[in-house]
Amino acid sequence: MDTLGKRLKMLRKEKGLTQVQLAEFLMQTPRAYQYCEAGEHAPELPNLIALADFYNVSLDYLVGRSETRERQP
Repeated sequence: MDTLGKRLKMLRKEKGLTQVQLAEFLMQTPRAYQYCEAGEHAPELPNLIALADFYNVSLDYLVGRSETRERQP
């Protein structure tokens, strides 16, 4: 599993959410979201931004370019 998938799964579990709930939030099928967590598919940019906003983390953290969760001003 890639870094993005691992982080999506970790953040989702920290919030106590299911894959189905996240799929509904992103307005996609549960299977499409499962592909993202499995590292088989990357979310499109608008969904990446929505996820970063939802989890209040930076895009760089979400995709594995940084270990710092906080967004920089």
